[in-house]
Amino acid sequence: MTMASYALHPGRTLAMGTAGMVATGHALATAAGLRVLMEGGNAVDAALTAAAVTWVTMPMMCGPGGDAFILIHDARAGRVTAIGGSGPVGARATVDYLRSLGYRKFMPTEGPLSVAVPGAVAAFEEAMRRFGTRGWEEILAPAIRYAEEGHPVHQVTATHFAEHREKLARYPETAAIYLPGNRPPRAGEILRQPDLGRSLRILARKGAEAFYRGELAAAIAQVTEREGLFGAEDLARYWCDVYEPLRIRYREYEIFQFRPPSQGMIHLQAMKIAEGYDLRAMGPSAQAHHLLIEAKKLAVRDRLRYAGDPNFVDVPLDWLLSDEHAAELRREIDPDRARPTPNPYADGETTYLCAVDRDGNAVSLIHSLSNAFGSGVVAPGTGILLNNRAGRGFVIDPDHPNGIAPGKRTMHTLNAYLVHRDGRLYLVGGTPGGDGQPQWNLQVLVALLDWGLDPQQAVEMPRWTHGPSTDPALSDRPEALLLEDRFPPEVVTGLRDRGHPVQVIGPWASGGSAQVIRVNWEQGVLEGGSDPRDDGFAMGF
Repeated sequence: MTMASYALHPGRTLAMGTAGMVATGHALATAAGLRVLMEGGNAVDAALTAAAVTWVTMPMMCGPGGDAFILIHDARAGRVTAIGGSGPVGARATVDYLRSLGYRKFMPTEGPLSVAVPGAVAAFEEAMRRFGTRGWEEILAPAIRYAEEGHPVHQVTATHFAEHREKLARYPETAAIYLPGNRPPRAGEILRQPDLGRSLRILARKGAEAFYRGELAAAIAQVTEREGLFGAEDLARYWCDVYEPLRIRYREYEIFQFRPPSQGMIHLQAMKIAEGYDLRAMGPSAQAHHLLIEAKKLAVRDRLRYAGDPNFVDVPLDWLLSDEHAAELRREIDPDRARPTPNPYADGETTYLCAVDRDGNAVSLIHSLSNAFGSGVVAPGTGILLNNRAGRGFVIDPDHPNGIAPGKRTMHTLNAYLVHRDGRLYLVGGTPGGDGQPQWNLQVLVALLDWGLDPQQAVEMPRWTHGPSTDPALSDRPEALLLEDRFPPEVVTGLRDRGHPVQVIGPWASGGSAQVIRVNWEQGVLEGGSDPRDDGFAMGF
């Protein structure tokens, strides 16, 4: 098999290291995390430090007002732990209340009504307490410096500011921060966020207590108690989930993912369906991509039928991820013809990062405000943008597994993976991108595990994105299969001939920001890849 027809991005090389590695969607975050490793911190310390830097440098993607999911491989214990930091809505979040405001089927995707309790801060503190060696003060130090002293705006970030100018302008406190001089920051300009810096200093001194029960909580509740779906009491009683992650066997590998309300099950289910085909022999052909697309469709169908907050809905995960169910679904796939899909399509703004340290500990971390700049609302005086996860995820239907209800968490696009081989850590990886996440994770892992690519080649492969998927607010979008134009002509033609609604897009236009670190046990090195579709960077030492 050869990948000669897949031209790699000029100048990109495989990152390598022997003692530690960090891969993130922003160079300043990668540098901050790597410095922690070089100073003796572990993978958790490095990942959280890098993630906090992205709170400042990628404000459209993530922040303390968002959610986070973290997979941690503890090398000494030989165990993987998942931390799920997504929050619920409060007592006011009823179907009747939302209908009284004029909403019938879909939630508002901006403003106070779209906000759910933020879970990222609690998830970070739980990871720190269980597995880290550093406290909030050290973890937040680089982020505080970039918030107070400023940082240069990268091109991708500047593009987001320009594209979402109208949204930012609708909220005066948000506009004052992100539209200085009544225009969005341009690439290369210095962005300062002093209010966010002050909030991070409070968090550094007092930890999550300040965020959920102290002065930061009071500022958030000013927005959400008066006009939103939760109040101070909901913040005060929030806790994140800590659990054993989902896992499946895929050939000689073991893949770990998050449980609901994450939709990591989609990724695992698609992998189980794909396992029944000889993808290694097929190579990256039209036939192979057709089968992967069909597997993705069937996994999404099950997500929409069965998945919701497990505190409210019994999600039959053992059956959904079983070999028997995968075989049943595989029988529905026509190897020569695409099946239509009626499901909604999704976009999303998120960022992903991973880290591995000298002792073999590893972290796979994904965090988000949901849509770009979340709800658009900043908690007064804090510089903290609030998420729009409730508005993005719930439907106003009491009979739907993802229907809104008091105390419930919406199903969540955030997911990431960690892979073992022969009982040892082998890979960590993931990507942002809403409903692109499970299907891009599928493509990257197949490229790594079946087609023998290295991490940089895998994240640079031409990528397809199929919609509709799971986002309820975008259900009226027509079905489409977006193919980057670097796919060979025979793949494009082969997919069209099978009935896929192909649309060819730019060479790097699919979206996402995949990051991967692989442990090469034979050579004793770490290998990293970072997606050229974003401003990311992988670095080891």
